[in-house]
Amino acid sequence: MKEIPEPYVKANQTGIVLFVILTAVFNQPYILLAPWIIQVLGLLTGKNAFVLLAKPFLRVQGKPTQALELQRFNNVLAVLFLTLSLLFFALQLPVLGYIFSALLFLAAFVALCGYCIGCTVYFQYKQFKARRRIHS
Repeated sequence: MKEIPEPYVKANQTGIVLFVILTAVFNQPYILLAPWIIQVLGLLTGKNAFVLLAKPFLRVQGKPTQALELQRFNNVLAVLFLTLSLLFFALQLPVLGYIFSALLFLAAFVALCGYCIGCTVYFQYKQFKARRRIHS
């Protein structure tokens, strides 16, 4: 199984948190386009701009790693929440746009603090799939 150094994961989470904060502080929802593009390109190419910018400053030797599959799942969730947020802003429904960006902020911030909500969702999803396979 392929692994990603945890400092790279934290760099991505930090980037998301900062851009959501900038969106709220400046009341400019389309700032969220930047992390959306970064996350989508990351999923398509495996390269993440937040990680590339932070890489020269990060030490990864001997640091814990996280499964690439799990991180891809979390990035898909980030893209989903960013897409919904941007869609609601475009539809002139800013309350819903801010709710989805706040949920993304909360997930990324809590992950930085040590608890990965996306990891819990992923684990439950895998358990559900396993149970379905057993009962099929």
